[in-house]
Amino acid sequence: MQLDFFDIPSPCIGICQSDNKGYCLGCFRTRDERLQWTNLSVDEKQKVIKRCIQRKRRKDAKKEAKAKQIITLEAQQVKPTEPEVQQPSLLDTPRNNQLDNSAIDVDDFSDFDL
Repeated sequence: MQLDFFDIPSPCIGICQSDNKGYCLGCFRTRDERLQWTNLSVDEKQKVIKRCIQRKRRKDAKKEAKAKQIITLEAQQVKPTEPEVQQPSLLDTPRNNQLDNSAIDVDDFSDFDL
């Protein structure tokens, strides 16, 4: 233990919502730790802060593990391949792909010399 000249400030960062385990989303304190903060001794406050740091590390480790798992699952998934467009063979019978020449006006080319 070290000499304490100043009171330990609250670790609150202004995000006062609880997760599903009852820890604050901002500072990772329990409800009782938040309510009793002003009544705690300096040693108790230091212990609370150490527990909060441990809780944050556990939560971050779980997030990292979940992110790695998602990346692994995405890498394992086989993406559907698009159907290949096959070039027709010269030996195939020709298709009836003639242009419709009825829309072309022959007079449009009158100013060109042939």
